[in-house]
Amino acid sequence: MAIMQFHIPDIGDFDSVDVIEILVGEGDTVNVDDSMITLESDKATMEIPAPVSGKIVKMAISVGDKVSEGTYVCDIEVAGDAAAPAPKEAAKPAAPEAPKAEKTVEAPKAAPAPAAAPAPVAAAEQKPVNKQPMGAASHASPSVRAFARKLGADLTEVKGTGPKGRVQLADVESYIKSILTGAKAAPAAAGGQGGMGIPPVPQIDFSQFGATETVELGRIKKISGKFLHTSWLNVPHVTQFDECDITEMDQFRQDMKGAAEKQGVKLTPLVFVMKAVVKALQDFPNFNASLSPDGQSLIKKSYYNIGIAVDTPNGLVVPVVRNVDQKGIYELSRELMVISAKARDGKLTPADMSGGSFTISSLGGIGGTQFTPIVNAPEVAIMGLSKAKMQPVWNGKEFEPRLMMPFSVSYDHRVVDGAEGVRFTTTVGQYLTDLRQLLL
Repeated sequence: MAIMQFHIPDIGDFDSVDVIEILVGEGDTVNVDDSMITLESDKATMEIPAPVSGKIVKMAISVGDKVSEGTYVCDIEVAGDAAAPAPKEAAKPAAPEAPKAEKTVEAPKAAPAPAAAPAPVAAAEQKPVNKQPMGAASHASPSVRAFARKLGADLTEVKGTGPKGRVQLADVESYIKSILTGAKAAPAAAGGQGGMGIPPVPQIDFSQFGATETVELGRIKKISGKFLHTSWLNVPHVTQFDECDITEMDQFRQDMKGAAEKQGVKLTPLVFVMKAVVKALQDFPNFNASLSPDGQSLIKKSYYNIGIAVDTPNGLVVPVVRNVDQKGIYELSRELMVISAKARDGKLTPADMSGGSFTISSLGGIGGTQFTPIVNAPEVAIMGLSKAKMQPVWNGKEFEPRLMMPFSVSYDHRVVDGAEGVRFTTTVGQYLTDLRQLLL
């Protein structure tokens, strides 16, 4: 076995770069090209890989340190001749300093602490150096540690299924899933933070300020609250706001009102919105999709099942209308009447609320101007409808009264970028303004 001193390699024109992450600690085993530390300048972030395979026996830098090419990082214990590159790597600093650094490197690092006991000081400093408050002593590779850090997983809580209890990527994923599904309580992180590294809301005795009453949340709000919280934490939300002219659409609806009543249905603007949304989903298939569990691919759906958020006395529920693209206005109206009644009566089944590919939340019958709906994950987008009102609109010659409906679309920014988001809302608006385009 031999010891190789590892120094910062050539990092281009960067000088005095900040160390923002340390992905390995003393005792960890690394393979060639495993990420060891992460550096950040004002222009870029870069990960420094291991030049050889071996075991970290001493770490000489901490998070927050500034490093440059040639800065001494750590000692790596390697087998046989694998340490041969060490002299070449160590030659980056001035030649006379190489042997000196091997003996005295701990003294400068220990300067803030008592210098009489350099070895214990180095050991004491190792905890912050590792920058691994979550699972520093766990048996895991640097790549797994980096993955766990990104998700906020405490490796000391993760049960390893690999050889000799080694924690693998699948173990971290299972641990996170168990927390999100409520099967396992989220651990408290260092510094008094709550699970997943999120600071908890302060607990206050409100009765000290006046009379209070504690009322338990309804069952539906408890269930939906958990899923909304999960979606908000996991989905990077962006909301695009828009409005469209539905004057002609509403006039057509009014004209067809009598004929619809003879069919036993009530025509609402929502059914027209559903048809326009489906046509736009066909134009922009990324909105009718879901991310794969690993987040590396997109699952595009060839069916158009639209979830409709329904307000009930017990809370919000989202029944699903299936195959909207294959149904006419009357059929959709009839189905909406049925599922809305089931929702209000609390008779929806799990099958009634599963299989959606896109969701619409309509507050148009209540009021408001705009709102930000939360994506109904694992879907990637949701539309929010607000109350339409007459507004003066310039037609090029004069102002004329037009019925304008504000709406919004929240989407997963990992799947949809801003340009595609506004194209989608613009397209929906065009279809609602001129329903004839739905026939093209």
